[in-house]
Amino acid sequence: MTLPQTKPTATAVRSDQIAAHRHLLSVVDRHLDHPWRKPIPDHTRRAGDQALDWLAAHPHCDIVLDSFCGTGLSTSLLATRHSNACIIGVDKSANRLSRHIPMAGNYRLFRAECESFWRYLVDHGVQVKHHYMLYPNPWPKSSQLKRRVHGHPAFGLLKTLGGAVEVRSNWKIYIEEFALAWASLRAAGTVRALALEPPLTLFEQKYQQSGHTLWQFQSVANS
Repeated sequence: MTLPQTKPTATAVRSDQIAAHRHLLSVVDRHLDHPWRKPIPDHTRRAGDQALDWLAAHPHCDIVLDSFCGTGLSTSLLATRHSNACIIGVDKSANRLSRHIPMAGNYRLFRAECESFWRYLVDHGVQVKHHYMLYPNPWPKSSQLKRRVHGHPAFGLLKTLGGAVEVRSNWKIYIEEFALAWASLRAAGTVRALALEPPLTLFEQKYQQSGHTLWQFQSVANS
């Protein structure tokens, strides 16, 4: 399966930061000291119920999570990469998900708030094998730190969910911050430039065509 052609019009991330946010680790530590207990929205709980029902029909299937999946194109591509797993794509936007072109296969898409969906899975003892976060909104202003995945109160849930975590971005600072935050969980990971390979998302395709260096964080197994 190949992605539809797009015009290479992606622009570089603009930020007032030139390095990792100076308050990053204090924000992460504060969130780890005070577990996030925001009530799970009804629509996210319903999505979680539906996901568990689907997984129950495939009890021996490894679980791969594609958070912030947008239109779900990446989810369908990951389903090909992980052909023996159950792939769950999650995005909060009904509009983005409505643009998905359904394909037969080992994946399902759910409209839910990703952070609350992680909580729902953790509360139900679900463990994932792989967890992808491909080009999440970088929220590049320094004042937006707490809106980034690693600045969110739910960040610690990622380790509890388990599995190999992979984050990609065209903003190196975002990936470096994620790695620093991950180390706060007493877990290891690597940061590297992403090797040129068939893109998993339309954003990735545009960034490649625009000549961006793409960056990747991958957690280290058993860390």
